[in-house]
Amino acid sequence: MFQTAELGQKLSKKEFKQRELPLWENLLGLQQTLRKEGKFPVLIDFAGVRGAGKGTSVNLLNKWMDARWIVTHAYTEPSDEEAERPTFWRFWRHVPPKGQIGIHMSGRYSRPLLDYVHGRISDVEFTHELDRINAFEKAQADDGAMVLKFWMHISRDVQKRRLESLENDPLRSWRMSPEDWKHWEMYDKFIEAAERIISYTNTGHAPWEIIEGADFNYRSLRVGEILQQRLERHLMTQQIRAKYLAELRKEVNVTPNEDANADDSSLSPLTIMDGLDLSLSLEKKQYKEKLAYYKARLAHLHQKAVRQKTSTTLVFEGPDAGGKGGSIRQITGALDARYYKVYPFAAPTDIENAHHYLWRFWNCVPRAGRMTIFDRSWYGRVLVERIEGFAGDDEWRRAFAEINEFEDQLIEHGVVLAKFWMHISKDEQLRRFKAREVTPHKRWKLCDEDWRNREKWDDYALAAHEMIQQTSVQNSPWILVENENKLFGRIKVIKTLCDALEKAVGD
Repeated sequence: MFQTAELGQKLSKKEFKQRELPLWENLLGLQQTLRKEGKFPVLIDFAGVRGAGKGTSVNLLNKWMDARWIVTHAYTEPSDEEAERPTFWRFWRHVPPKGQIGIHMSGRYSRPLLDYVHGRISDVEFTHELDRINAFEKAQADDGAMVLKFWMHISRDVQKRRLESLENDPLRSWRMSPEDWKHWEMYDKFIEAAERIISYTNTGHAPWEIIEGADFNYRSLRVGEILQQRLERHLMTQQIRAKYLAELRKEVNVTPNEDANADDSSLSPLTIMDGLDLSLSLEKKQYKEKLAYYKARLAHLHQKAVRQKTSTTLVFEGPDAGGKGGSIRQITGALDARYYKVYPFAAPTDIENAHHYLWRFWNCVPRAGRMTIFDRSWYGRVLVERIEGFAGDDEWRRAFAEINEFEDQLIEHGVVLAKFWMHISKDEQLRRFKAREVTPHKRWKLCDEDWRNREKWDDYALAAHEMIQQTSVQNSPWILVENENKLFGRIKVIKTLCDALEKAVGD
């Protein structure tokens, strides 16, 4: 694979200077077009052989373009804050906003490569890591991002000469580490692993470019010209794509209810929520006894989770006035406020809109031993954004797989994940709305949007049914809570949470 990058290609200093200026101007112009017109981010990854020019190439890109709109991240060993979260937390946080360029050095490929070469992970685990990377890159590309990856290559002999030169230079020898010569001795194994990485992750939406790195002039222009070509093409294709998607979405703008009833408009399809027994209830005395018991149990289990550094993520979804807030209050009432945080999510801000929709939720993944509670969550993509037309048919349909991948990473990292659908009947919702209208301390919770959403009750019910169908998997099932009677619902929620924590911390 790398024979084509060991041909000894060179460029004279004169020719480099002649070609650098127009390239410089073109890249600056394209960057300004990206800022003003591009509704997508650019994500560039540099990987490859030590000494092949990764750092120099990154410095040149920052010189040729406006560095204020380029964010460069060079990754080393995870910090304590990073190690306490899933591996991709730091990569998601560093995805640039639309209109900007992000450069990653020794990024998402570095750790799997080193672990595999040093025998810390098996072939199966290595493939699993590459699958994670493919899923990450596909999610970015599907959202419109331009993903470009450079593998900088030099031969074993060239690398040896560069390491010797670096080692003997008193001004640069500090850049050497004890690992450099060990890795040189393992050169062939690194190349074997690199070939596997490139073969497995070289996709149409996130291609690899192998750059011969022996000659500064040649590799520098090659990197810049490839970036120029790809950026020109992506700006053009994104304009075409946006126009095509707008027309397509207009044609397929069918609500879930209309789609489901295409054959028989008089038929009201059943949903999984229709099978819930909403008559389940608790007397107030029973409720108080059970609540006191489960709160004490939850407090004990949560403290044990804190000591064991076991994180917890709770998701609450359901119709307006479904009882999410009340259940959350009962949970937090048993916890130490230093170790939990509640995130109430509404419409995304401008900054959040400039990123992939999952970006804002990745930013809220808790540290070890903490509990994060989401009042509304990433499921808004397949609920309100779907029904209200904020997400196109193509966007909310692929979100099911993206959400499952996100939750898999949380669970694989050891996070306790519990998802609650708080369900009530349409009549009970109306009763609660009217009660809020006349209750001073609850009136603020009712708004015009609640009444508008109520008119689409059946659409939301069908969307929730499909959401549960697509995302209630074995390792992260939905817990459907019969919350017509708030007392019953709250006890079911807190009991379920206690059971999940007990299983996790081994109490």
